[in-house]
Amino acid sequence: MGERFGRYSKYIIQERALPDIRDGLKPVQRRILYSMNKDGNTYDKGYRKSAKSVGNIMGNFHPHGDSSIYDAMVRMSQDWKNREILVEMHGNNGSMDGDPPAAMRYTEARLSEIAGYLLQDIDKNTVPWAWNFDDTEKEPTVLPAAFPNLLVNGATGISAGYATDIPPHNLAEVIDAVVYMIDHPSAKLDKLMEFLPGPDFPTGATIIGRRGIEEAYRTGKGKIIVRAVTNIEPMQNGKNRIVVTELPYGVNKAKLIEKIAELVKDKKLDGITDLRDESNREGLRICIELRRDVNANVIMNRVKSEDFPNTVTEVVWDNSDGVPQFSPTYDGRINEVAVSDETREAVKQALKGTDYSEGALFFIQKSAAEEHNVKWFEKDLKRLFKYGVHEFYTYK
Repeated sequence: MGERFGRYSKYIIQERALPDIRDGLKPVQRRILYSMNKDGNTYDKGYRKSAKSVGNIMGNFHPHGDSSIYDAMVRMSQDWKNREILVEMHGNNGSMDGDPPAAMRYTEARLSEIAGYLLQDIDKNTVPWAWNFDDTEKEPTVLPAAFPNLLVNGATGISAGYATDIPPHNLAEVIDAVVYMIDHPSAKLDKLMEFLPGPDFPTGATIIGRRGIEEAYRTGKGKIIVRAVTNIEPMQNGKNRIVVTELPYGVNKAKLIEKIAELVKDKKLDGITDLRDESNREGLRICIELRRDVNANVIMNRVKSEDFPNTVTEVVWDNSDGVPQFSPTYDGRINEVAVSDETREAVKQALKGTDYSEGALFFIQKSAAEEHNVKWFEKDLKRLFKYGVHEFYTYK
């Protein structure tokens, strides 16, 4: 009993949960590729029902339930999880939002072209073989693997006392590094990193710094920080929006948007007026609309106007009618106000000439005006828009 349990434990630890370093595959993945190749379900032939492939794999090589086989097949077809997909699939194979794939009776699959390089020359006595679970036919214990799949597609596995998490890398860079290593067996890490500078994630994004990469390559353990790729686009209504086009590897897009919306609702994240997912077949696109900070524009518009002083300081402290024009100078708050980064950015843009205010020269809090019975602006001025508690006006 103890010997059999020991063999089973070794199988679980060394094979089932962790990938083989030679072909980068776990047993279920290897059996999927071998069985589909054996059945002629390759890239140069038509797609076949996934249910048929799963049935053949389960009946001949992997008697552990159809769901584990289909889940592994689907994962090998997802281009946001694999740098080079090993299975091509027609139909719904999930999404970056964490949506589940369609049932196997609805999808169709075949091996990808690059999967053929993992199986190349398998019939030429290139790898060791073992009997399958019922001793009816033999299966390969490892694939020939003409390229280092473990590095190209990465791997994640958790076992009893062991775990691995290897990020994906660029195929061309990996091959260049391997060729150099073959020619220079004692090559140093610094030289190899000229060919393989770091991971290359299928979802893109930017790796911050190189220290974590070097540490991982040198010791086998390392931590890297990955940041989304964003651009700031001006909009026709004068607002700006942040457009996210690439996300860090493994981030669930739907949950990310949900988390941002939650932070905005709880007022932990300020300045966002709209949040949309505009992703389509052409790629990822998350739009985060920013509110206009227009008070600074009113100051600059007055500086440019002939009806007001021609410097920022004089405009802010203007009291030509005996009353300061802006309430912070009227009640003294201007001497106590804390200047935020958002305010600094608004001032910077206003000084550059960016105008989000549609030419406004006045902003008024209507409730305060009514409280003091101030009504002159209603007949003398043209209302432009309302933002927050303020309404913005200019001359008619």
